[in-house]
Amino acid sequence: MEKLRTVLDLQLKQHRALGYGLVSLLTAGGERLFSAAVFQCPCSAAWNLPYGLVFLLVPALALFLLGYVLNARTWRLLTGCCARSSRSRARGCGAGLRGAVVCAQLGASAAVAPLTWVAVALLGGAFYECAAAGSAPLARRLCRGRAPACEAQLPLAPCLPAQGPDAQGLLRELKAQSQVLGWILIALVIIFLLIFTSVSRCLSPVSFLQLKFWKIYLEQEQQILKAQATEHAMELAKENVKCFFECLHPEECNTPSMKDWQQISSLYTFNPKEQYYSMLHKYVNRKEKTHSIISKEGDAVIPVLGFVDTPGININTAAEL
Repeated sequence: MEKLRTVLDLQLKQHRALGYGLVSLLTAGGERLFSAAVFQCPCSAAWNLPYGLVFLLVPALALFLLGYVLNARTWRLLTGCCARSSRSRARGCGAGLRGAVVCAQLGASAAVAPLTWVAVALLGGAFYECAAAGSAPLARRLCRGRAPACEAQLPLAPCLPAQGPDAQGLLRELKAQSQVLGWILIALVIIFLLIFTSVSRCLSPVSFLQLKFWKIYLEQEQQILKAQATEHAMELAKENVKCFFECLHPEECNTPSMKDWQQISSLYTFNPKEQYYSMLHKYVNRKEKTHSIISKEGDAVIPVLGFVDTPGININTAAEL
């Protein structure tokens, strides 16, 4: 039991890193399976380039869009945004800027799987070889100093790798180019992640230990919120069903209003003048009951605090969709 508890604790503490690792591993495995079982280069001067690019880029685009769909923060941002009043939508460029920052963070999270797909595909080389073999400018450069029939035979090279030393040399060169591009992409992604993480941590308004406490607080808040919401919903359902069958008028049940739910469901913004760990925390500590907590002067979206919007009682987005 102790070992199981240790594993569960590790999963709770490192769920984001483990999630990214699992997504990358599944994407890499899917690409290898896709390349071996589905991909068949047409070996045609007209079709090699579009066919190879489609297999290289279209699955990456699909994975990118899927990353948005499966992110709970996307639906927290979008749910109800079209139904808000014109006054709430016209709060100035500040709200638009905060929305742009959140969209950029969502895009960075969604890019993990597509970048993994492209990198693994380039390291494998099959998609690039097929696409490059159908590119006329690349064919002219590769066949410079070779036999006159080289350009005509290049589109056939992926299908006939053993047809001669020239074809084998061309394929080796194309595979080398593909693998070099793959390693360059991996290096650029790692450098970007290092720079982004370092800058966001450097600009963090809170300390390292307070960030750890913040995450512990959110975990506990969401567990209690889910338990209390389940209990309250059960009591409300029991009362309504009882009144239906017994033809009684239900007793008054204090349930948060639509406006209350909208306020605690909005995206978290940090204000240096106040120290609130969630929108729920901010809501219960508002000075006036009619006061809105969604946006006020001094609020800002801090990249390092993006984890605040991730947990929630509706975190199982994939299951709900």
